[in-house]
Amino acid sequence: MPRIVILAGGISSRMKNPPSGVLDIDKNLLSDSDNKSKSMIRLGSGNKPFLDFLLMNISRSGYNDVVIVVNEKDTSIINYYKDPESRYEFPEINISFAYQPIPPGREKPMGTADALYHACLSRPDWKGKKFTMCNSDNLYSVESFKILLNSPYTNSMIDYESEGLGFDKERIGKFAITLKDDDNFLTGIIEKPPADLFESVLRKDGFVGVSMNIFRFDYDMILPFLINTPVNPERNEKEIPTAIRLLIEKFPGSFYAYRRREYVPDLSSKNDIPVVKKFLEDQFGKNLTK
Repeated sequence: MPRIVILAGGISSRMKNPPSGVLDIDKNLLSDSDNKSKSMIRLGSGNKPFLDFLLMNISRSGYNDVVIVVNEKDTSIINYYKDPESRYEFPEINISFAYQPIPPGREKPMGTADALYHACLSRPDWKGKKFTMCNSDNLYSVESFKILLNSPYTNSMIDYESEGLGFDKERIGKFAITLKDDDNFLTGIIEKPPADLFESVLRKDGFVGVSMNIFRFDYDMILPFLINTPVNPERNEKEIPTAIRLLIEKFPGSFYAYRRREYVPDLSSKNDIPVVKKFLEDQFGKNLTK
């Protein structure tokens, strides 16, 4: 069964901040943005949450074994997808859940590497197999999902051209950029890169590759690095790019980067709500149908 993990364990802290400027947003969407996981904001007609659109693309890509990672305090996702009336759109996929704990003394979970670790723990039957992983607040294309599902490489990722994402430079600077060798194998992945490194990569490759957290992992290879990922001293979290850097240091040439140019809707703050809502209306119309 084609396998995929969706990370939805964060507390959506940026989404809960006030918008910059005056936005014309429906009061129900504002309420969702303040009280629910951002992937559960009802951007689709008939109160369909954003996550439904992601699951639709996942299903269309051929995946049918889905693990959604949620934090122990969030019930909005589980309650919705455990309700048979909510899952009629996706009868062909099996959805299970992994809980990411919030350690004592913390207000939020320990980060993306910790989330993926708990997903792996929940599925020991995936040992010896490969799986895809993505965020819950980005809408990746069917084509990107298929690329990773059919990848012959041990580990792989979608390496997005920064100019094709449709974001300004300030926002791009908050993502991780990729470093590759001449054969497109990952040699580094740098969170929030300095401007001089950005320009250096542009001169070398002719484009700057950006990670939007969509990867294909070998279960047995990535698990030890998730366990041993150190806490980032600035953000106080365990992050997947760190785990990947540790992996490629030990196993050079084990992580292939697929170059791709396309817009990826990113639901990070209230200012993104009208933009993403319009994209969904343009792409899918008024109905979420197959």
